[in-house]
Amino acid sequence: MTAPLTGLRVLDLATLFAGPLAATLLGDFGAEVIKVEHPSRPDPSRGHGPAKNGVGLWWKLLGRNKRTMTLDLSRPGGRTTLLRLAATADVVIENFRPGTLEKWGLGWDELSAANPRLVLARVTAFGQFGPYAHRPGFGTLAEAMSGFAAITGEPEAPPTLPPFGLADSIAALTTAYAVLTALGGRDRTGAGQVVDLAIIEPILTVLGPQPIWYDQLGHVQERTGNRSQNNAPRNTYRTADGGWVAVSASAQSVAERVMRLVGRPEVIEEPWFATGEDRARHADVLDEAVAGWIARHTRAEVLKEFERAEAAVAPVQDVRDVMTDPQYTALDSITAVPDPELGRLRMQNVLFRLSATPGAIRWAGRPHGADTRAILSELGLTDREIAALAAEGAL
Repeated sequence: MTAPLTGLRVLDLATLFAGPLAATLLGDFGAEVIKVEHPSRPDPSRGHGPAKNGVGLWWKLLGRNKRTMTLDLSRPGGRTTLLRLAATADVVIENFRPGTLEKWGLGWDELSAANPRLVLARVTAFGQFGPYAHRPGFGTLAEAMSGFAAITGEPEAPPTLPPFGLADSIAALTTAYAVLTALGGRDRTGAGQVVDLAIIEPILTVLGPQPIWYDQLGHVQERTGNRSQNNAPRNTYRTADGGWVAVSASAQSVAERVMRLVGRPEVIEEPWFATGEDRARHADVLDEAVAGWIARHTRAEVLKEFERAEAAVAPVQDVRDVMTDPQYTALDSITAVPDPELGRLRMQNVLFRLSATPGAIRWAGRPHGADTRAILSELGLTDREIAALAAEGAL
């Protein structure tokens, strides 16, 4: 079966992490992604985190379904070659500081002249304009600026940053969506356009109605730990055998089932139990009841009884549990991928399943520059021209 994005060519010029992950998501569903890296300074994700036999494992995930080539865009030969590549592409994804591509003669004017149908996705911390546009930035700054850190953590503890690339990942999902939206527009107009994606923005939307709450009510959400201001019971609870489970009762019917299960059905008759917001104001009472019952049962018993009562619960799992969880196994959420460097790898599968044109992981991240000569040859460059680029230091 042909993947839905087959025939789409994407040039991934970006590094760490939002831009490259957006390109990965497109590649998972059939786009031909060409990863363009500096000859001597490859994408830093190749060196992030643990490695095996000198091979970075994060890159195996982030670089999957990508062909890799080297090109120094700051050199004349690199510039010329990139424009030739852009003429054959549908999408370019970059995350240089604003003005960098323009400095190299590779701004939107030059790229769109080479290919009027091109979509240029520009992924930066703060966007292409505004007082912060030229500052260096990473997803951590977006997690701080957006309000995420301010509402995360215990009430008396410091604001908490996530221990992974949350803002970058949200921005990557948004970039992939933005690229497909721009391509949809191109199908109607015939013309490409620029996508300006500021990493500080998508996380704002994910955080929900905080701006409108403040605008209309002056309400500022505070840190509440695992509790919610909108419903209760909602927390993590320790089981008799030392495990942890998470309980959520966003729906009124589920909240009632939980309280019946833990032996406190009389609480349901309290006037304040009727709405999630009022239940949240009485979280101490509800947490005491739920925590007390769960503390008397093993994790397996808790999960079994909650399932029997049709109440929402999940075990708090680390990666060891995830790798063997029966639901993830059924969905093939962690799938096996053969790799010539490291052998069989297991990594996250594509994000969703399509019934007629599914995506797939065709290969894991390839070595730095592995496909340079093949890509340039396909572009029509002769061996002499490729040698000249190498002599110039452009490859």
